[in-house]
Amino acid sequence: MAVRVKYFGSLRERMGRAEDCLTLESEATVADIWARASNGQPMPVNLLAAVNLEYAQPGQAVADGDEVAFFPPVTGG
Repeated sequence: MAVRVKYFGSLRERMGRAEDCLTLESEATVADIWARASNGQPMPVNLLAAVNLEYAQPGQAVADGDEVAFFPPVTGG
């Protein structure tokens, strides 16, 4: 299964890249994608994620061809 992963905001700098294309051999969740992309780091509690442009929870399943995006919380005033 192939998944495109995108990083936005400060995560782009932290990860050192804007996106990845991951190939997985089995079913995965958003949290699994984060762990794979971040070399096993746990998913930060305040990290936001989206699957195919819709907000997603860490336990949401990801399918072949999906786009998963990670971004830091948005603040403003």
